[in-house]
Amino acid sequence: MSEPRLVEVRRNVLKQNDVIARSLREQFHAAGVFVVSLVSSPGSGKTTFLEKTLTELQPRYRVAALVGDLATENDAVRLARSKAPVKQITTGTLCHLEAAMVQNALQDWDLHQLDFLFIENVGNLVCPSSYDLGENLRLVLMSVTEGEDKPQKYPTIFNSADVAVVTKYELASVVEFDWNAARTSIQSVRPGMQIFRLSAKTGEGMEEYLKFLLRQLAEHRAVVHV
Repeated sequence: MSEPRLVEVRRNVLKQNDVIARSLREQFHAAGVFVVSLVSSPGSGKTTFLEKTLTELQPRYRVAALVGDLATENDAVRLARSKAPVKQITTGTLCHLEAAMVQNALQDWDLHQLDFLFIENVGNLVCPSSYDLGENLRLVLMSVTEGEDKPQKYPTIFNSADVAVVTKYELASVVEFDWNAARTSIQSVRPGMQIFRLSAKTGEGMEEYLKFLLRQLAEHRAVVHV
């Protein structure tokens, strides 16, 4: 008898999340800020990748980040080295960020003063797929150390994302990573999905990815000002 009730509670939670996410998306649109969320499993290099992104963009663009984790502010401290405004969202026992958490974290930030807002979700390839955060673009990261079949094991997160990023590419030869197999795996789950392979450590592939982000910002601004 308990299962239908649990299903109903989950539906209500997701419905409430969608309402708040819709409100956030309207706020972001009105402010002209482009919002990018990052999802991945723990240890994919997500924080290093985001620190590199913030550092590269920060001199020319107004960037900020929210970072979610179960405990500690370690990731926020690391990201602050980029000189961008950063705020930690501690979720406690929750394995994902929710739109209400993002809404609360942004209360004292002026979104009109930002070009990009990045949201780093909790390291998890299951729960975050169900929760809209009002973002414009969702990136799903997988490192070369995780195996080429990761998308087939976790298809929902790849289907809910817009772009795939293969990280830690400097280790590809060491771990005998098969790029063609990984690409085929991603495409089998999400045909036509754009994929970047890069190394935040060496900088390989970062320029192409950053150019992509700037094109997305330009297109977003063009729509906002129509």
